[in-house]
Amino acid sequence: MVEMQVAGIALDAASRSPIVLLRDPSGRRQVPIWIDQAQAQNILAGLNADPPPRPLSHDLMVALLKAGGLQLDRVIIHAIEASTFQAVLKLSPVGPKDNTATGKPKRSTGPAHTPSIELDARPSDGIALALRTGSPIWMLEEVVADASIPVDAEADADEQANFRRFLDQTSPA
Repeated sequence: MVEMQVAGIALDAASRSPIVLLRDPSGRRQVPIWIDQAQAQNILAGLNADPPPRPLSHDLMVALLKAGGLQLDRVIIHAIEASTFQAVLKLSPVGPKDNTATGKPKRSTGPAHTPSIELDARPSDGIALALRTGSPIWMLEEVVADASIPVDAEADADEQANFRRFLDQTSPA
């Protein structure tokens, strides 16, 4: 499995549909996932550092997880079926409060505790939840290999440099 990071939201030039871009740790591969406007707004709200004045749906989901004594351990995007990405949420019970300075909850372990829970989810919902909880997003290597597009960092840097040169040479007149 490959841990992915949200690189951002883009628009498909042809359809004007939003795309969430997930990038691998090396920065050389990117996986585009087409989503709708509402899903894009939920992901952007998760990327935004300022919380909304009222909780959005995914904020409510995070609050419900906490109230139920659960935490999101990770999101796993595990398959593509009929051009649709499939994901699961891995949840686990929250243990008693840690007595360290961080005060973070301990993860429950051992046979006396409830095992982890897997819930089927749309990748966009999983991404929105992961951003709000700081949970990792994982993707099976086969999915990354099948759906990724190469990212040429050097070409991107050259294109940005050329654009900056163009702007520097352009006069307001």
